Amino acid sequence: MNQSKLMSICGLNNVKHKGILDGMVEKQMIERKEEAWGNKTVYKYRISNKGKNILDEVLQKYEELFPRDKGDD
Repeated sequence: MNQSKLMSICGLNNVKHKGILDGMVEKQMIERKEEAWGNKTVYKYRISNKGKNILDEVLQKYEELFPRDKGDD
């Protein structure tokens, strides 16, 4: 997904929060790819393997603390 869409989904402002994305790229949590789009450059992001592992670890611990309601009423 491109930077604008990612920021929109996260509810962040492109200019103010670009540093967050830069930090996540530096820490290899996400990957950034540049694509030419006419005379502009579009940045696309995707989660890296390291980011997936961190997400899995966090979600697993969260699920252990707060298990989902299975709806067995």
